[in-house]
Amino acid sequence: MLFDDRFPRPRHVVVIGGGIAGLAAALRLRDTAPDGITVTVIEQAGSVGGKLRSGSVAGVPIEDGAESFLLRVPEARALAERVGLGGDVVSPTSAGATVWVDGRLRAIPGGNVMGIPADLEATAASGVLSDEGLAAVRAEPGRPGSPLGEADISVGDLVADRLGPEVVDRLVEPLLGGVYAGRAANLSLRTTMPALAAGLADQPSLIRAARASRGAAPQGPPAPVFGTVRGGLSRLVTTVAHESKAAIRTGLPVRGLRRADDGWHLTVGSAGLGGSTTVHADAVVLAVPAAPASRLLTDVDEDAAKTVGVLDYASVALVSLVLPGRLALPPGTGALIPASAGRLVKAITYVSQKWGHVLEDYSGEPVTVIRASVGRHGEEAALQRDDDALIAAVREELTTLLPLPGGWPVPLGTKLNRWGGALPQYTPGHLGRVAAVRTALAGEPTLALAGAAYDGVGIPACIRSGQAAADQVLSALATLRGEPVHG
Repeated sequence: MLFDDRFPRPRHVVVIGGGIAGLAAALRLRDTAPDGITVTVIEQAGSVGGKLRSGSVAGVPIEDGAESFLLRVPEARALAERVGLGGDVVSPTSAGATVWVDGRLRAIPGGNVMGIPADLEATAASGVLSDEGLAAVRAEPGRPGSPLGEADISVGDLVADRLGPEVVDRLVEPLLGGVYAGRAANLSLRTTMPALAAGLADQPSLIRAARASRGAAPQGPPAPVFGTVRGGLSRLVTTVAHESKAAIRTGLPVRGLRRADDGWHLTVGSAGLGGSTTVHADAVVLAVPAAPASRLLTDVDEDAAKTVGVLDYASVALVSLVLPGRLALPPGTGALIPASAGRLVKAITYVSQKWGHVLEDYSGEPVTVIRASVGRHGEEAALQRDDDALIAAVREELTTLLPLPGGWPVPLGTKLNRWGGALPQYTPGHLGRVAAVRTALAGEPTLALAGAAYDGVGIPACIRSGQAAADQVLSALATLRGEPVHG
């Protein structure tokens, strides 16, 4: 069929990348676009979901990737509610984590902001800091210093200067490491702790900024911090994909992206056997990691491509173990291991103790489920062992980090999931670089960037990024054609 002004060609939006950011963008387009827009999601992997993937070990359901999402920001819960899974959002049944200090596990004190103590009495009672380290924290609000203003600085440098190296080593870095698998000395304060940075704009005290960012204490019992979806986060992925009504194309790399008179032309498919094809799009949401995004942007804006390509990533591995019996684990949700401990394992989650729903649908004998996280930025060599060797090394460390009465039993099952280049490393100046890229691409409003490479690593941040990208291209299409933005 030939298209002319009487029979205009249907508008087509292509989302490159089928992680949660790309899927959120596709659903947003479905919900807000006028009739007549078609949406295609193209994903290089064999399935959508990215780092949201559920699996099982010895018949017990586990998460192969991301475990949960923040509830204090609304996007993930709202997305679950939008697709009919709001009633299946569950929170941890056990509260509080520990940190490995001086050869023993100590409770991470309450009232902290990503490790910055806001409640000095709770910090003192926890025993995490030495007398000398605690004295430095107590003295900090009265120490002279300069406000941060508009500058950016690494978290580690600022905290070490204001509160001393113990707070970095024993609190901030273990908590940041759990989120970013990075070192505090290399992570941007403004990107990883924006509320704290705002509190330092006109005064220098980290303690005061931490207290201000926590705000007034809410009345009643504390609200849950984290949530997940009963049955696994893959349920959220598949339900969002289905509700988006998008055409989902998996196993297809996008090898090229270039501007054309009638929109965008994408080169899709392998360069080898089977060949590639050209796909037309009126608008594109680019929701892939930095390296492939940089390659695809090269023919659009070379400077933007180079700036995106600067972003580095950390690789991690997750080792899940199902152990026979209900073992006597320490209290809480798990343990964090500081980098200074020189251990391979950086975090341990007591899955069956933290998430009560995990074993509710399991009909086998009583078990205990534990997950260990391995890998920090710059320590990729530790992950180069083969699967059996890496699992064996993790199991050996667990016996010393987490001694169990009667010793560690032989697991009923183990599973290793490797996530190469999983977590972006936001070095100081990250927000400025992202702003520069989006400014450079402002002349191409039908091309939008989304995902963890730009706007945050958490599930809610990725959802918000995908939705904003969908809003941008939809508004651009409406402006170009003089149509209403929303259907």
